[in-house]
Amino acid sequence: MAKKKPDFEKALTELESLVDDMEQGKLSLEDSLKRFEKGIALSTECQQALQNAELKIKELVEQNGKLLEQDINLDD
Repeated sequence: MAKKKPDFEKALTELESLVDDMEQGKLSLEDSLKRFEKGIALSTECQQALQNAELKIKELVEQNGKLLEQDINLDD
């Protein structure tokens, strides 16, 4: 089975929820650490998705009928 690409908006919403939970200050240290670890993973997913989008845009931008940049292979 092919690995499903992460949904940027879903990951960002989940990350925001984790931050809100942690900012309330009502979590135990263990729960805070678990949420922090999950938050780091979500942040990495979001950063990767943004980098991939930027690379895709660079690939698609044209000037005088020629691609400005074409340094991407996103496993599409």
